[in-house]
Amino acid sequence: MRLCVEAMEPVAFGWKNWLQIGSEEAGPKAAAIALIVETCRRLDVNLRACLMNIPPRLGDWPSARLAELSPAAWKPAHIKIS
Repeated sequence: MRLCVEAMEPVAFGWKNWLQIGSEEAGPKAAAIALIVETCRRLDVNLRACLMNIPPRLGDWPSARLAELSPAAWKPAHIKIS
């Protein structure tokens, strides 16, 4: 339970700022980015590499294959083998 509370602290801390996000369409987009960031943190995925790769592909990606772009699915394909 403590892990869930810690993960939500940054979101809860700025909740009044989130109310000023700009439009109704922006809220779900911001939530999706926050989800990617938190998932990357928990899975120890390089956040910069993930954000440079996943969001640009979302516009043309088939909705039936969205799970392939999750950080959990993305990580094994992008691990550098030494």
